[in-house]
Amino acid sequence: MLLTISTTLRPATDLGFLLHKHPDRVQEFEQSFGTARVFYPEAGEDRCTAALLLEVDPVRLARSRGSSSPDFSLGQYVNDRPYAASSLLASALADVFRTARTGRCASRQDLADGPIPLEIGLPALPCRGGADLAHRLFGPLGWEVGAEAVPLDPGFPEWGESRYVRLALRGDVRLADALNHLYVLLPVLDDAKHYWLAGDEVDKLVRAGEGWLAGHPDKGLITRRYLGRRWALTRAAFARLAELGDDVEESLDPPVEEEPGVEAPALAAPADEAGQEESGAAEPTPGDGSGEERVPLNTLRREAVVAALEEVGARTVLDLGCGSGQLLSALLARPAFAKVAGMDVSARALALAKRRLRADRLPDAKRARLELFQGSLTYTDARLAGYDAAVLMEVVEHVDPPRLPALERVVFGTARPANVIVTTPNVEHNVRYELLAGARRHPDHRFEWSRAEFARWVQGVCETYGYAADLRPVGEDDPEVGPPTQMAVFSRREERP
Repeated sequence: MLLTISTTLRPATDLGFLLHKHPDRVQEFEQSFGTARVFYPEAGEDRCTAALLLEVDPVRLARSRGSSSPDFSLGQYVNDRPYAASSLLASALADVFRTARTGRCASRQDLADGPIPLEIGLPALPCRGGADLAHRLFGPLGWEVGAEAVPLDPGFPEWGESRYVRLALRGDVRLADALNHLYVLLPVLDDAKHYWLAGDEVDKLVRAGEGWLAGHPDKGLITRRYLGRRWALTRAAFARLAELGDDVEESLDPPVEEEPGVEAPALAAPADEAGQEESGAAEPTPGDGSGEERVPLNTLRREAVVAALEEVGARTVLDLGCGSGQLLSALLARPAFAKVAGMDVSARALALAKRRLRADRLPDAKRARLELFQGSLTYTDARLAGYDAAVLMEVVEHVDPPRLPALERVVFGTARPANVIVTTPNVEHNVRYELLAGARRHPDHRFEWSRAEFARWVQGVCETYGYAADLRPVGEDDPEVGPPTQMAVFSRREERP
């Protein structure tokens, strides 16, 4: 199977630097199922093409078949896998271009960081859904898509089209993003994987989908197909994307996409699936069932926090547990917030925030308003002081209950901003989701409070540290179980009790 990547950016041979593969050499990379080779059919100043050729050994592939994989006897050796792009090619691409997928290139980092003109060719790609699906999946990512259905036999046109397409992609796209698009979408289009799906598949999907998957109009189809429609993994993937702050709104019991024109039955998640999957990515929102456009709950949450900050007249804001920076982005877009800071214990989350905010490319005036730093909420830190307001948006439930007093002391006792805004899930609303009995919305949640429990915690903080608080719903306030998210807006009293 063959994949070609071309560019016309002068000097085009810089493609070799970006891919970390020299144009003057043919390089081989042994895989468990065959051999991958990288070579350059053309390498000039005006145009350069790198080719990844994967030769699959059917015998080695059969021998590497997991114990849980189906045994099709002769079908193990006689199939389309040596020729048609699939998860085999995606695995080889991930191995051969491992560094390029991260976007690192010490000698040409400026090129690695930005879009370049690219052309990608795949002469034979299994595509369950036809050429239209290839357009649906690649088009929203900035590609000009050419997908031509391959006939079953050109000599007998009446036989119709095969399930394969010739795919050509053109666009100005960052090379690392292009490789990650292919890594995720090749097995999605094929709708099959050659290996047993383990729990780390969610990690692979989240990493490869960073910055583009959550905003894709077909993110549900992509996630489900990539994870083999394994509902526990799919739910975990939605939860991880939501945890990073991305706008993911998916049903926990999604419909199954089939070939065009085929009506798919609704499938319920297996009742015996274990684990505690997130439902925050699937929480009901205004408009469900009414024909109106749905508003993601995390969007409502962010808008509620921003509105509360504007209401209290905050000029300087500290986002504690800022994650990938979605709230920071909304605050920076409003000049009324003169200083916006984000703190997170995760270095990776801060790197994602920096990338989301394009911190290195911000205008000087906006860059001067932004600060990002690493730190823990349970240790006193002088950097947390001096802000008009602090925000803990979906953070407290990730703290072990015995450590909550330390968080309270750091935020309300030492940093002591004039206002603190806290949001957290309302566990009573979980009955509106298809969760297992006793399951929380996310596996990292240490607890989830009812409205009464949240109110008692808020009251205790106010009495201990001299604040008053206003409790507010976020999302549709269900008359029986309350809103999906609950919010407290704390205001510091002039004198401590």
